[in-house]
Amino acid sequence: MPESSKIFTYAVDGLAYTVTVYEENGAFFADITVDEGAMDVNAVYFGDDDFSGSSESLRGPLNMNGASLDGEKVQWDAATELSRPGLGPEGEDKETYLQTGDTMTVSLDIESLDEIDIFGIRATSTTNDAGSIKGVSGDPEEPEEPEDPEEPTYEKVFFGEVFSDSGDPLGGTFILDEAPDPNPYSIPALPEGTEPTFGNYLSHFLSEEIGGDLSAVESVVFYGSGEDGSQAELFRIEAPEGGFETPEDLLAAYDEAIEGTEDLAGQDLMAALSLDDYAAAAPETGEEIGLEMEDFDLI
Repeated sequence: MPESSKIFTYAVDGLAYTVTVYEENGAFFADITVDEGAMDVNAVYFGDDDFSGSSESLRGPLNMNGASLDGEKVQWDAATELSRPGLGPEGEDKETYLQTGDTMTVSLDIESLDEIDIFGIRATSTTNDAGSIKGVSGDPEEPEEPEDPEEPTYEKVFFGEVFSDSGDPLGGTFILDEAPDPNPYSIPALPEGTEPTFGNYLSHFLSEEIGGDLSAVESVVFYGSGEDGSQAELFRIEAPEGGFETPEDLLAAYDEAIEGTEDLAGQDLMAALSLDDYAAAAPETGEEIGLEMEDFDLI
């Protein structure tokens, strides 16, 4: 994956291309991709946005004489010949002849992407009416950083150590997203202001404050709001034989459980996972848990 990049585009009737200039492992390259039509890329030019000083140029048919950007004559800092005009005996198999969908990579002798604000291509055998171009592209697009998918959040997570034959929680540690007020049973909750993602629940369970024993966990149960607004079990992760050895093992099992779901927030998590078997209403307070408190290890 490129470490950073700039994208230049150019289009005339019958021809369009994209140039992606990027850094990778300390070296710099330009990927020239034809989006429409075809062209024989004979030379590339580039420069920064300071148009003062002398301009680099290649002689003869590879020159960019008269090239301008927004009505201003371009001053090029560098020019590189890639091929001579004409397809010759190779025809369309010529290495620099690009058709729709083709990409050619050119190495660039620069030390920083800041050196390239303007990119030019001198091409012949093109599919526009003129049959050649002196293409100039400026104002490079900065590629959008992909957004990290939103982490699902939960109203409560149970790190269960003992369950009934029917799967009901009997012993373990409940952790709430927010501490209730009052909290007569001292049910643990995430620290104030902590986002209720599973990673944060797990970190809190293993913290000195809770002192949870991961090896004793038989199943982790996740709770959120059901369709009627009441708290309900969303899904659970069963421990492998011998239990979870490390937090990374449990996180990997969690990632596998939610992999491929489209919307993992709130009520939509329940629909996305379609785990109706686990959608029984879950209590919200100590009294509503309906359990003898001595049967629980509420740390």
